[in-house]
Amino acid sequence: QVHLVESGGDLVQPGGSLRLSCAASGSIDGLNVMSWFRQASGKERELVASMARMSGIYYADFVKGRFTISRDNAKNAVYLQMNNLKPEDTAEYYCNYAGGGREYWGQGTQVTVSS
Repeated sequence: QVHLVESGGDLVQPGGSLRLSCAASGSIDGLNVMSWFRQASGKERELVASMARMSGIYYADFVKGRFTISRDNAKNAVYLQMNNLKPEDTAEYYCNYAGGGREYWGQGTQVTVSS
């Protein structure tokens, strides 16, 4: 079992920045991928960015140049630095862990971009 806890969501004005954090605990596999997804109201959940433990980073086109994913493997944590936020970035953001044939989700953290 892997437990994920997200934090950092907030209300921010357009053009602002936020940093989301996700801490994983439990049976962490040595080779894993940690990702951020988001789900806006009335829409399907979509992949924002992912980062493998050893290497490999993926960004969705709609966040390239604005968001940065990073990891602290010693802390089993993943972060999402979000800059130049837009109203269309408003969503519930979820942390995802995939490793050893298992997949887990965090409870989500709300990001609202509005003036």
